[in-house]
Amino acid sequence: MRYFLGIDIGTQGARIAVTDISGNQVISGEEIFKLTEDSRQEQSPEMWWTSCRTLIQKNISEDVKNSIESISVTSTSGTVIPLNRENSPLYPALMYSDKRSERQGERCMLTARENTEGYTGFNASSGLSKMIWFAENHPEKAGQIARWVHAADYITGILSGVWGITDHTNALKSGYDTRNETWPEYLFSELGLSRAWMPEVRPSGTVIGHMNPEIAQVLGFRNRPKITTGITDGCASQIASGAIYPGTWNTTIGTTLVIKGVTKKQIIDPQGRFYSHKHPQGYWMPGGAGNIGADWVSHDFGNKLNLVEKAAENNIPTGKMSFPLIQKGERFPFIAPEAVGFGPDDISRAVLYASNMEGVAFVERMAYTLAQKLSGENIEAVYTAGGGSNSALWLKIRSSVLNLPVYKMKHTSGAFGAAVLAASQTFFGTLAEAGKELIRMEKEILPDAGLNEAYEKQYEKFLRLMETKKYIKQEDYA
Repeated sequence: MRYFLGIDIGTQGARIAVTDISGNQVISGEEIFKLTEDSRQEQSPEMWWTSCRTLIQKNISEDVKNSIESISVTSTSGTVIPLNRENSPLYPALMYSDKRSERQGERCMLTARENTEGYTGFNASSGLSKMIWFAENHPEKAGQIARWVHAADYITGILSGVWGITDHTNALKSGYDTRNETWPEYLFSELGLSRAWMPEVRPSGTVIGHMNPEIAQVLGFRNRPKITTGITDGCASQIASGAIYPGTWNTTIGTTLVIKGVTKKQIIDPQGRFYSHKHPQGYWMPGGAGNIGADWVSHDFGNKLNLVEKAAENNIPTGKMSFPLIQKGERFPFIAPEAVGFGPDDISRAVLYASNMEGVAFVERMAYTLAQKLSGENIEAVYTAGGGSNSALWLKIRSSVLNLPVYKMKHTSGAFGAAVLAASQTFFGTLAEAGKELIRMEKEILPDAGLNEAYEKQYEKFLRLMETKKYIKQEDYA
């Protein structure tokens, strides 16, 4: 028997998942971080490692440990840490959610637009802006920096003893040119970074070594499993969802709507709605994240959802126009800073519930229509994850709006996706091969022909209304 371990370092805790060669998740665990008021700005990398060590020691038996073939780590891409020559943190990790580098993010975006045709969507959540912020605000420590690492790189470095290597997905928002596979010159000539700080970049899932002997002893491993380069949390979730082949896409509906897919050609979006990660097999993983999602469910309907969902089943299609955006402004699949949510008046809660679901499904369709236009490639199937995928009614609506099959997988956590990545270039030859064997379907939802016909007309009305409000140009999404 062979097993694969995935580790996920999140904002609020660490998680692990162990899968066998048949895709059975045999072990999972979670360790909640002790957070402070400043935890969304800075966190202790040493705390992350302590939690990982505890998870492994408490949850994984000796027999399983000694049959683990490989390990991969996932975490947030914009979280970065400055290390000294001993590979110890000079400062706490600067979290992706730290907004102090907003001014630097704007400068990075403008500079990138003048110097590259690659990724230019830098902002306060980007690793690049945080590196510049740190150098400007802590000049006394900047001179001691040996290298910058991402959150996943830090745990990978401890596990392997190999430092100075990252992956394509984490490197993107630190300024790496994924198309030309280089750190562009403007990072050093115009933004003031040191070339020596920047890591070597390899595809996610590349084996970089075996577990450090001292760490193996601490964790109780008699053997030394392979350690691979990591991946961002969004891409790990995409892997777990099953959307890893060209033409397949994943929609995650949580608080927000996140869409990621696989294309043969890189999507170049002049408006910056889509950006593209590099697939381990050389394809592209374009994606985008909006502000709309499922936050309206708890905000407007509380926790007693079974009754309202059952009543809503008898009210589709509603023929109503809803755009259940809680906050002001939208960023994907269209950019409209002044956008506000809207919905029909004088209707029952059940109809409003269904109409809101339809509205999010229409936005999802807008994203996929735009993706097809920008890529010139067909979308064959949609895989789904997130809390919104737990609603059978919503799945039915979405499949019929998209006129595509929607698939929900059994295990959709980022830690499970990292475990699949760990297997992809060790026991298996590619990510596609690993996915075929390890990712298990829980549910398949097919479009309803009658609903699809009604939703075609309702979608056209939705687009006209959104254009009337000056949020979009209808032709971009029709």
